[in-house]
Formats: sequence, C-alpha cells, structure tokens
Amino acid sequence: MRFNLLFIGLLMLLSACIAGDNAVEVNFSDRVQVMNYMEEDAVIVGVSNILSPAETVAYYEDLFSYLSEKLGKKVKLVQRKNYAEMNELLRLGRVDAAFVCSRAYISGARQFGLELLAVPVVYDAGPVYYSYIIVNRDSDIYAFEELRGRSFAFSDPLSNSGELYPRYLLARMNETPDTFFSHYFYTYSHDKSIEAVASGIVDGAAVDSLIWDYKNITEPWLTSRTRIINVSPPFGIPPVVASPYSDKELTEKIRKILLNMHRDEEGRRILEKLHIKRFISPENISYASIEEMLEVVDGNAG
Repeated sequence: MRFNLLFIGLLMLLSACIAGDNAVEVNFSDRVQVMNYMEEDAVIVGVSNILSPAETVAYYEDLFSYLSEKLGKKVKLVQRKNYAEMNELLRLGRVDAAFVCSRAYISGARQFGLELLAVPVVYDAGPVYYSYIIVNRDSDIYAFEELRGRSFAFSDPLSNSGELYPRYLLARMNETPDTFFSHYFYTYSHDKSIEAVASGIVDGAAVDSLIWDYKNITEPWLTSRTRIINVSPPFGIPPVVASPYSDKELTEKIRKILLNMHRDEEGRRILEKLHIKRFISPENISYASIEEMLEVVDGNAG
C-alpha cells in the first residue's frame, strides 16, 4: 500500500528542517505564462526536480547565467515537481529546452517527438549513470530481496533510476510494489529519498547515482548514513532536450553553447562545480536498456 499519512508528514517535516532558513521558495502552483515570457524575450528552460526545489535553483544558477550571457537573452528557470508536468510543458511548447531524466525523455519521444540536444559526461562514469538501491547504514538489509515487507521510497513515477529499475527487479521476481513492500511513497526528488533513508524514515530507496555521488562529495555526512546494496547496469545519462515546437535556431544555439562550455575558463569552472566534464552530442548514446526494462515491467503489470 502507499505510505501512510504519518510517514508522509514526517518526511515533510524532515524536508523543512533540512532546508532551513536559507531555502529558496519556489511556487509550483504558478503556470508558465507564454505571452509574458515572449514579451520579455526570455528563453525558457525547464528543470525536472531530481533535486529538491531549493537545491535545484542553487545547482543550476551559474549554468543559467552562463547561458543567458552567451545567448544575449534572459534565461528563465521553470521548475515542476514531477517529470510528467515538465513533459507536458515540453509537449505544449511552453519551454524551449529542459533537463530531464532518461525515462521521461523516452516517454516524451514516444508521445510527441521530444528531441535530444546534448548529454553530460561526468568525470568518473562518462555519459552513463546508475540506479543505487540504498538502505540505512545500520540496517540489517544487504540485498534487494531482503526489502520484502519493508518500507520503500521511489523518487518519481517517470524516473528511470528512482522508479523503473526497482520495479524491473520486482517484475523479474513476479512481484509489484504493492505485493512486495509493506508500504511505499514518492519523494519527487532523489535528495529527499536519500534523506528519508539516512534518517530512518524509510527502510530503502532507489536513487540516481549522479545525485548520490554529488551528495557524497558535497554532503558526506548525509550519504555516510546510507549504504548501497545494489547497483544497476549502466544507463544512458539524463539528457538536455528540446520541445518539437521550439525555435530551431534558438535550440541549436543552446546546443552549441553546451557542447563548447569546456573550451572557455568560465564554462569549465561551472562544469567543474556541477561535476561534469563536458557536454557531448547524443548520437551515440543508447537508451535501449531502459526500453527493455519498460517492456518487462509493462508485461508484469499485464
């Protein structure tokens, strides 16, 4: 069954405590006002919340300033609390480009022709990433199968690393979240999933390796309270995409800026802060393994 209200309340309290007084307020109830943005001649770039809202703003701030300077236009950050909402904005052409997860890209490509612009190459892993199944460091759980009857946190219904991969593991066992876990819920950001496990609110979670590794560098006190018990095969890394209705000249400019960031000092500084080596063209990036997992999960659901 889904997580009960007590545990959801505890998670919300945890999030508020960790955010602290310096948190950046993001109003998710706002909807993109296309005409207003067009009047300002702003470039609208969307970011799905792989991180919590305040973390996302801080993480992307320098990159968006860099894009604005290179484009000679104001760049507006649009956030949505889940991947489905960001895909809807892309489907409607209400954002010019967006940073999305791999599974959300596949869904958008299937449904309305979402287009790839660029993909990041991280320092240690290249243009790939993984799903980590994590538990609390003091847990008696050492394998995914041992999470039977325990509580679990997914990140987002359209997340590859935070939802599809653990569902795939369950499907191979002829199980579903409802039959396997005692209860489960969605945090809608990977850092919140890490926090939930580290604080003992939930027994296990599936998280994006890029986020866990980033947190392991920036907040080792948090990740040290978790333990990785399962690492997925490599997946094609989350890309930068464009709506099929975006201005092609504009999105080509964005693509070229990203692909050349590593060539100038300021670009390299920002990339290093993001723990990205450089952006590359997506032509040789494969998302076939994600497609295969979707087939298995869909088959098990049927």
